[in-house]
Amino acid sequence: MFFKKNQLKERKKRKVVLVTGASSGLGLAIAKQLILDDLYFVVMTSRSTSSVRFDDEFILKNKNIWIRELDIIDHSQITEVIDEINSAHGGVDILINNAGISERSTVEDSDDSGRQRQLDVNYLAPLELIAQTLPTMRKKKYGRIINISSAGGFMAMPTMSAYSASKFALEAASESLWYEMKPWGINITLIIPGFINSLGYLNTTDSINSKLSSRNSKSAYYEHYRGMRALVARSMVGTRATNQGIAFKISKVLCCKNPPLRVYITFEAQLFYWMRKLMPPGLYHYILYIFLPNIKAWGKNKYQTNNSKP
Repeated sequence: MFFKKNQLKERKKRKVVLVTGASSGLGLAIAKQLILDDLYFVVMTSRSTSSVRFDDEFILKNKNIWIRELDIIDHSQITEVIDEINSAHGGVDILINNAGISERSTVEDSDDSGRQRQLDVNYLAPLELIAQTLPTMRKKKYGRIINISSAGGFMAMPTMSAYSASKFALEAASESLWYEMKPWGINITLIIPGFINSLGYLNTTDSINSKLSSRNSKSAYYEHYRGMRALVARSMVGTRATNQGIAFKISKVLCCKNPPLRVYITFEAQLFYWMRKLMPPGLYHYILYIFLPNIKAWGKNKYQTNNSKP
């Protein structure tokens, strides 16, 4: 009986953190940092196809760690996980919406299924998770919601229109939520990284049409894909920001009494923010345009075919 009372006290002291997309990349780094901090009860979630990665990282369920399968676009699975947490721990105290996807495609090469998929994962699913965790947060008059956004959430780049649209939407909803939750003392924070030194860019998928265009030198968008793919790869490998460093900064944000709505957490994100804030819009867009990779070759292909097989 004594052990059970002490165990209950320990659980009450520890804030319950739910991390989505926790099996790799930034999500895994965040979860590891929270475990290292030893202040939280950490619920790590991932799709069933990715759960084996926890074993690879030697992360096992224990008294302060849960590992749960969760496909965030399946709202019934969200309900199951949230209900289980509510029943065992009285609700989620800190929600970290990290899971996300990106698809490379120009607007013309994009298709409805790809656009919808990115909205589902990057925008609609986080809002569903938020909606299901807010009732217990409001009841306790405490809560932290961390939405992992991107520099692509306030500046759009070519070949990434649908991704940026989904992150723009997440930022807008988060800002609205910031106002709505003030009466209950629930803090909303957007974590906005730029480039991260990792191989995460290799997980970017392509639409059917963008695959065809990027392989066909006669395509109207061939140079767009070739240049942007190389630019992103160079930027991701060349930056000093790492998943571990960003996770450490996020753990510090969780310790802030009144965290800001937006945290531009890498140098590139801060740079682009100030460029957009201080420059006249015309100058800002012109500078970004002229520095796009091999821009002089864009649109110069005399054949101007598109989506034809190489």
